[in-house]
Amino acid sequence: MRKVSYAISLLVAGLLTAGAAEIKFEFDAALAGRTPPGFTNLLLGEGPLGDWQILMEEVAPLLPRLSEKAPVVTRKPVLAQLSSVATDERFPILLHTGETFRDFQLTTRFKLVSGKMEQMAGIVFRATDEKNFYIIRASGLGRNVRFYKVVNGVRSEPIGREMPLVAGDWNELRIECQANQIRCALNGQDVFPPLIDNTFTSGRIGYWTKSDSVSYFTDTRITYKPRVPFAQTLVNEVMAKQTRLRGLRVYTLDETGAPKVLASKVAEEVGNAGGKTELNTINTGTVFHGKVDGAARIVMPLRDRNGEPMAAVWMEMESFKGQTEQNAVGRALPIVKGMQAKVQTLAELTD
Repeated sequence: MRKVSYAISLLVAGLLTAGAAEIKFEFDAALAGRTPPGFTNLLLGEGPLGDWQILMEEVAPLLPRLSEKAPVVTRKPVLAQLSSVATDERFPILLHTGETFRDFQLTTRFKLVSGKMEQMAGIVFRATDEKNFYIIRASGLGRNVRFYKVVNGVRSEPIGREMPLVAGDWNELRIECQANQIRCALNGQDVFPPLIDNTFTSGRIGYWTKSDSVSYFTDTRITYKPRVPFAQTLVNEVMAKQTRLRGLRVYTLDETGAPKVLASKVAEEVGNAGGKTELNTINTGTVFHGKVDGAARIVMPLRDRNGEPMAAVWMEMESFKGQTEQNAVGRALPIVKGMQAKVQTLAELTD
C-alpha cells in the first residue's frame, strides 16, 4: 500500500464486479496543518478558496467496541475545511486528482462543525472541473440532504428529503453510481429513490462545503470498477495480430501537460511518465526512430479526425537484416493508421 496523504490499495473483490478496486483516503498525521497532496483546491462561485487542512481530531471507531474497556474515540487525522467566509454563493471544493470513476460505491463520514449562514458538507462526483459535476450534500441548518447536478456552473433543481442532522455528530454518507443510476443513503437511510441521469458518465471525486461552513471528513473509501480506456482496447487488438511487436504504448498528456502512458502491452507501465520524445510527437507530430538490441523503436503521432496529433504511439519491433529507418517507419505506419481508423477524438481514445 502506498501512503502519502492518502493510501491506495487494490483489492480483488466482488462489491461492484469481480476485480473491483478500492481507494481509501488515509490522511497523514505528519502533514497536519497542510492541504493534502493529491488534491486540487477549487471554488465555484464567489469569494476566496477554501482552507483545506489535515487536523487531528477525536473520532469514534468504525467498528463496534469489542469490550467496555476499548476506547470510545481515537485521535486520528481528518480533512477539515476551515474557512468561514460568509459569502452565500461560495462553494469550496477539494478535488482528488488521481483516478477518474465511472461505476463506484463511496462511503465517507463527515461532521458539521460550525457556520452561521450555512452548515453543510458534501461530496462531488463524476466531476470534470469546478463547474461540472454531481453533488450530494447534507445541511445541518436546513436538516436535509439534497442532490444537484451542476452544468457550466448552473445548478439543477434539488432532489432529496428532510433528514435530522446535528452539528458536532459524525454521520455516514454513502453514494453509489452504476451506469446512469445514482443512489444515496445517510446513516443507512435512503435519501431518495434511485435516480436516472445521463449528464455525466465519469469523472473525479472530491469534497465540498458552502459559504461559512466548517466541516470535517474522514474514513473515505471508494470501491470501483477500474476504467479501461479505448486506447487499451486498441493496444490489445494490435498485439494480438502483430507478433513481431515487442512493445506498444499510447501516450497522452496529463493535466500538467506532461506525457504519460495511457495504454500499454505491459499493464504495470500504465501511468508511467513519458519523455521529451513523446512530448514532441504529441505537440508537433514529429516521428522518431531509434535502434536497441536488435529492435527498432518508433514513436509516431496518433491523429484525430482533423489531422491534429492527440497522442503518441511508441513501438518496439524486431528488426531484420538490412532494415533501414525508412523500412521501420514504413512497417509502423499501417499499425498507427489502423488505430486511427477506429478513433476520431481524444475523448474517445481516453474514455
